[in-house]
Parts: sequence; C-alpha cells; structure tokens
Amino acid sequence: MATNNNKGNVSLGKPKASGFIYRAPAGTEVPTDAIGALQPVWECVGYVGEDGITQSPNIDKTEVKDAGGVTVLSEITGYAETYQFVMLELNKTSATIRYGSDAVKTQGDSMTIGHKMPSGESAAFVFEMALTGSKVRRIVVPDATPNDYGDTQYHIGDAVAYDVTMAANPSDQIDGETSREYIATVGK
Repeated sequence: MATNNNKGNVSLGKPKASGFIYRAPAGTEVPTDAIGALQPVWECVGYVGEDGITQSPNIDKTEVKDAGGVTVLSEITGYAETYQFVMLELNKTSATIRYGSDAVKTQGDSMTIGHKMPSGESAAFVFEMALTGSKVRRIVVPDATPNDYGDTQYHIGDAVAYDVTMAANPSDQIDGETSREYIATVGK
C-alpha cells in the first residue's frame, strides 16, 4: 500500500492569540471538544516563555532476560506524564500555580506571596493551540499537581519567569486518562 506525505498534517505548537494556558480549580468541568468556548472559571496565565509547553512521558518498563542475557519480554508497567512551562507574567493565576492558592493574597493592585512548602494542590489545565491548515488543538488535564519548580532569577538580562512542571494525574472526568487532546478544523 502506498503512502502519501501530506504537509497539511505538519504543524507548529503555536499558542492561540487569546491565550495558551488556562487554569481552573480542581473539579471544574473540563471541555470535551477543541472549539467550545471556555467558561469564565478558566483563567489565563498570560504570556508563556518561548519554549512553550513540554509534555514529557515517564515510562516504567519491566524486562525479563534469559540465562544468556537475551531480553525475552519487555513490557510497559507504569506510565505518567508531566507538562512543563515557564510563565512570564506575574499575576494572581500564575502566582497561584507557582506558590499555591493559600500562599497568594491580593488586595486591589497589591499582591502578597508567601514562600513555603508546596501543598500539592490539584488544579485543572487547558492548553490551547492554533495549528496550520485552519486547525486547533486543545489539551485537557483535569487533575494536575505540582511536580517540580525551576529557579527564578532576578537580573536585568532576562525577564523574571516562573518555571513549573505539573504532573498530570489520572482523572475520572476523562475515563482514567491523564490528559486528552482534541483537534478540529475551524473556519473552513
């Protein structure tokens, strides 16, 4: 059977102009398609660093070898995934992702952030992308918890940025999956 290359299936992970990363409290109903409007409870984190979002699988394998050292069985025995991104804006949403909702207090235009041991607070995330060929991609993570934080540097050479890695946990909202992608064609 012959296959045909199709450059229309090649795309960049470009953020949508309206926003790239959205957060909502744990338990929020997640979208079930690529194009429906997000409810007001979903808050945009603002600008994200130029490296975008990195989705990383973490796969555990069990290998069985025979007496001669030949692998006779290799199976995946564990799966997890994380999403890492760098937030360039400091606002209530980005601060909550980095420090936890109980550490962030706002009053008018003022914000106070307490630095302490992270609580492992769950939140829901939606990642919105515009693809080539009038397509959009939406990645939904109904249950994410902090997994790692990068360094924050304060100097004149770079923007102050907040590097976070969120672990995607299995969720009943998406049949026990850790995340779900929706892709659709729009505007044709």
